[in-house]
Amino acid sequence: MAGNNRTFAQSRAADQEKLLALREARQAWTRAGDPVARLYRRASTTLSLERLLGIFSEELAHALPYGQMVYRHQLGYQEFVYTNGLGGSHRCDYQLTLEGVNYGAISFNRRLRFAEEELEAIEFLLSILICPLRNACQYAMVEQAALTDSLTEIPNKRALDLELARDCSLDDRHGDAYTLILCDLDHFKAVNDNFGHVIGDHILQATAKALREAIRDGDTIFRFGGEEFAIVLPHAETPAGKEVADRIRKAIHDIRIPCGEHQVRVTASAGVAAHRTGESPTQWLARADDALYRAKNAGRNCTQVAHVVTGNRQAHM
Repeated sequence: MAGNNRTFAQSRAADQEKLLALREARQAWTRAGDPVARLYRRASTTLSLERLLGIFSEELAHALPYGQMVYRHQLGYQEFVYTNGLGGSHRCDYQLTLEGVNYGAISFNRRLRFAEEELEAIEFLLSILICPLRNACQYAMVEQAALTDSLTEIPNKRALDLELARDCSLDDRHGDAYTLILCDLDHFKAVNDNFGHVIGDHILQATAKALREAIRDGDTIFRFGGEEFAIVLPHAETPAGKEVADRIRKAIHDIRIPCGEHQVRVTASAGVAAHRTGESPTQWLARADDALYRAKNAGRNCTQVAHVVTGNRQAHM
């Protein structure tokens, strides 16, 4: 019996020593100030792609001097670009892959040539980055899927709500100009009734494609719901918004979808509203929707501009 107690006590003491060693190792790891340990620790704290790349650039700067870091990756319909610092004439480039899957390209620029040991250090730190980077990219794709219309592959109403809130804030703080266009396909129910929902879906997809081709770089399109689309134009006031809306309507008018002996076509009506300082997203959207409603009442296939309330009067702007 005494032997069993002694064996148990020895085993217990050995377990305590292991726990103590593990605790000391964890504390040493937590206190370690080298870039490798810090990168390992910090990279596991976020799923934000932008935040992760910021952490990586900070820790790389502790290891070696560089001028600029640029990361690019196509995430679904959106190209993600992260840039930090100023460039130089010497550059090194890397394609970031894990298990045969590409997770973007990263480059480093500076005025002085990179030494061989510096390139080895960069590559070692990139090997630490790649797994957290994969997780962040996958998380970004999940987020994007939640904000994307599956039929047209453009942002959905939830994405529009986030965009309008952001743009209202930027306009109120910095005076940035934003204009919203609501565009609705005319008599679309009749298309579905007469030609079927498959043809209707083809028209919606063709409309999204026509919208992409009709807008500028930096403009954003959304499927607002059903046959209704929204377009947000940064750095644009009412006249530019009306011009874009008319161009969009023409692009939609030119769509032809074959259906047996027929060529199915549609027209569109549009309402345009420039954001006004202090206006909420709901108020902004309501003015654009009112302009669209007036376009429908005016016979469809036209553009109307939103009212702006000035005191007890209304004015077209």
